[in-house]
Amino acid sequence: MSTIDAILPPATLGMLGGGQLGRFFVHAAHEMGYQVWVLDPDANSPAGRAADRHILAEYEDFAALDLMAETCAAVTTEFENVPAGTLDYLAKFIPVRPGAAAVSVCQNRIVEKTFLADNGLPHGAFRALRSVDDLNDLPDDLFPAILKVARFGYDGKGQVTVHDAAQALHAFNEFGGEACVLEKRLSLDCEVSVVLAREASGSVTVFPVAENRHRHGILDVSITPARVDDALAVQARQLAEHIATQLGYVGTLAVEFFISGGALYVNEMAPRPHNSGHATIDANVTDQYMQQVRALCGLPLGLPRAHSAAVMVNLLGDLWYRTGDERAHEPDWSVLHAVPNLRLHLYGKHHARAGRKMGHFTVVDTDVEAALVAALAARTAIGITDD
Repeated sequence: MSTIDAILPPATLGMLGGGQLGRFFVHAAHEMGYQVWVLDPDANSPAGRAADRHILAEYEDFAALDLMAETCAAVTTEFENVPAGTLDYLAKFIPVRPGAAAVSVCQNRIVEKTFLADNGLPHGAFRALRSVDDLNDLPDDLFPAILKVARFGYDGKGQVTVHDAAQALHAFNEFGGEACVLEKRLSLDCEVSVVLAREASGSVTVFPVAENRHRHGILDVSITPARVDDALAVQARQLAEHIATQLGYVGTLAVEFFISGGALYVNEMAPRPHNSGHATIDANVTDQYMQQVRALCGLPLGLPRAHSAAVMVNLLGDLWYRTGDERAHEPDWSVLHAVPNLRLHLYGKHHARAGRKMGHFTVVDTDVEAALVAALAARTAIGITDD
């Protein structure tokens, strides 16, 4: 789409999915002059509550999809498990970015790993497991490994560490015989991610590399710029851009990497904005959600340059239950607001539960180490422990 054909305000944009990533998209689109309709089956979805209209329906409700197609100028998504058929159906009527073909690669870990192998991208050893027979003759050097369900696993869910073929078989049966991938467990130096945006024309802008720490399988702290060798950072950005090109991707994309023995390995892709890209809201000229709006609407991508170093800390629902009481209690946000270079973002979710992402905060500074010290102090002050 040329700029002259771009979708301009006050057009209505469609969002499939009502979580916090969709909520930030709604905020970005509103700031840029657009209206947004959100389709999500949860009456209390954060994005739905922020949108101009919330269509309360399932993703395969064709009456709801027809309504979006009639009203919205273009549609995007905020999570990868929207059925590919839904994206294909809407694409018959209006632009859908990213498209079903690209999203479907990221929806299934077997397809995703096969894509990496077929395109010569660096990845850890793996086996696709579709039946018990696929567990025969597994090489010993594949273990220890992580068994992951091929679909719908996230934030550490649907995966388990196994140390031999017998444990892999037991775990496979525990997952109900669902298709899985068995991935060799790498000895990690650290984990990093790259968020980028790609236009329909093929133009790409890439954000600085983020360094990520996880706790119980969920992203805990994200540090930008990553404190890794410059050559590795350049390689990670180049690999992410190559992946976007090979996918024919349009929109905001995240690629997660392992660094093991000083080498990069692609872990997985997310066809949407990413948790580790939250810091771009506070530390970059253009954030990942504005880029998502721009790519969707055929506008030139914004400048992704960081004006500050940033450290993002996730706030999980566990914080609401620190007293041991079964009832949720609001954390003492005053301890965060007392930090002058910290911005708190709460997602407006209906109720807190353990492991649920309820918000995050970002500390910015001219120096990444200073930002990290302040962020970790604030993390401790609000009650996050390393247990």
